[in-house]
Amino acid sequence: MKIKLVNYLVLYAVILFSILFSCKKEDIKVVQTIPSVTIGSITNITAYSATCIAEIISDGGSAVVARGICWSLNNPTPTTEDSNIKSGTGSGSFTNSIVGLTQGANYYVRAYATNGIGTVYSSQVIFSTTKAYLPTITNAVSTIAITTATSGGNITNDGGSPITSRGVCWNTSRNPTTANLKTTDGTGTGAFISSLTGLTANTTYYLRSYATNSVGTGYGSEIPFRTYTTGSGTVIDIDGNVYHTVTIGTQVWMVENLKTTKYRNGDPIPNVTDGTAWHNNIAGAAYCNYNNDINSSTTYGRLYNGFAVADSHNIAPIGWHIPTDTEWTTLANYLGGESVAGGKLKETGTTYWQSPNTGATNETSFTALPGGNRFWDGSFGNVGNRSAWWSSTEKDINNFWSREIHYDGGDIGRNFLHRLNGYSVRCVRD
Repeated sequence: MKIKLVNYLVLYAVILFSILFSCKKEDIKVVQTIPSVTIGSITNITAYSATCIAEIISDGGSAVVARGICWSLNNPTPTTEDSNIKSGTGSGSFTNSIVGLTQGANYYVRAYATNGIGTVYSSQVIFSTTKAYLPTITNAVSTIAITTATSGGNITNDGGSPITSRGVCWNTSRNPTTANLKTTDGTGTGAFISSLTGLTANTTYYLRSYATNSVGTGYGSEIPFRTYTTGSGTVIDIDGNVYHTVTIGTQVWMVENLKTTKYRNGDPIPNVTDGTAWHNNIAGAAYCNYNNDINSSTTYGRLYNGFAVADSHNIAPIGWHIPTDTEWTTLANYLGGESVAGGKLKETGTTYWQSPNTGATNETSFTALPGGNRFWDGSFGNVGNRSAWWSSTEKDINNFWSREIHYDGGDIGRNFLHRLNGYSVRCVRD
């Protein structure tokens, strides 16, 4: 009886073993679930875009057939029914750039992943786009001729929105806009150069750089400049600055104040910006821009101390020199004397000169402009109401003779100044 029982058990085991071995692999089912997905922080946020990093940690036993990012302004739990962007398939990390957003808005974002079981979403992340504003731009005029000029600008900030257009605009009246004459000089931030053509000789223009983004058009500060008289000659200094010339009596004068930063041999002239350093610079040549604004040199030239005027390296271009006290007197006498010569040398109108600009006719085309001066203590003053130039003639060990024209008179005054002052230089041909 026991033997029969043992035989039955053995037979049962054999049958069960045979059944198990006869099963196919595909009959053994693996349990599958939805994927597992996480979302990282939102980076590179601008007014209209952002970057999102997410990761598929597990595919749930079924291949991930879709993955991406979805977002919404109003739905705290965005789904693929809201705005979304796909980012391939499979597990692992992925990065998406979210574009076309609204500036200054709050967004809800989730990552998602889809496999054969279904779609799953990550936790919610909230971020805010920045606000866009007008671009920041500076401008300058570098070269002026009779009917042309060279200008440009530098866009230092795009305002949080790409620059789609940039250039300069100009007009014969104040505050020019892109509705007036303009150049178009590409896109994006950074510096650019503009060429102005078709200008009228001996005419005052107002210029501003501009840059346009999605918010609107931003402008640089306004710069006035004047084209030169037809038939005038030119001279170029060591820096490449071009000056027009005019003949008055037996003398040939520059039409603009000197703006070189180097001596005629190429050695640099120190640019001293600090007021205390200017005052304490008792043994060395120096120059500066009025109020340390480089744009002022385009209109008014640069200011030099008396040491620069007397330096043997010579700040005047080859073939030219700083006029002597006698040469200034010769000019005044040719124009009828000191009491009336100033008006004949002054630019007319009140674009540059403070009203009333008494006696101004500019019949000589000398075009004196009120570039102001730097005092011995390093401060600035008198732009708009006084032209003041050095002569090369020393009065004594500390002072040079000079000439001045003022807004409220038609005379040209003779004065002497300490070497530490900063005055303009107008050159005369050898």
